[in-house]
Amino acid sequence: MSQRSRLILCVDDEVVGLQVRKILLERAGYRVLTALDGRSGLEVFAKEPIQAVILDYTMPGMNGGEVANRMRQTKPHIPILLLSANIAVPADITALVDVYMTKGEGAPVLLQKLGSLLPEAAPL
Repeated sequence: MSQRSRLILCVDDEVVGLQVRKILLERAGYRVLTALDGRSGLEVFAKEPIQAVILDYTMPGMNGGEVANRMRQTKPHIPILLLSANIAVPADITALVDVYMTKGEGAPVLLQKLGSLLPEAAPL
C-alpha cells in the first residue's frame, strides 16, 4: 500500500488550522478528509475507509476524548493522534489514543508521529 492511498481524517473546529493541516498532509502524499466537529467526524469515520485520525482535543459540543472513545468502540484498530493546544490532557484521555502531541510541536513532528502510526508500505 503506497502512502498515496492512505486516507487520513482530520477533526478540528479551527478552520484555519484544519486547512493548513490538510494542505500539509496532501503535500506529504496523503488523501485527507476533514470535519469541523466531533459529530461530523464520527459520521465520516463510520462511512469511509479511514486509516488514521488526527483529532483536536478542545472542541465545542463533543471534545476529542469523547470522539476518540466512540471511534475506539466502532473501529478500535484505527490509530488516533490527539492534538491539543493544552499541555496537560487527562491521562484517561491520552490512554484512548495512540499518540498525543501539542499543536506547538509543529508540522515535521506531526508528519513523523503520523508516519510512525502507519505500517510501512510493502515493497513491490
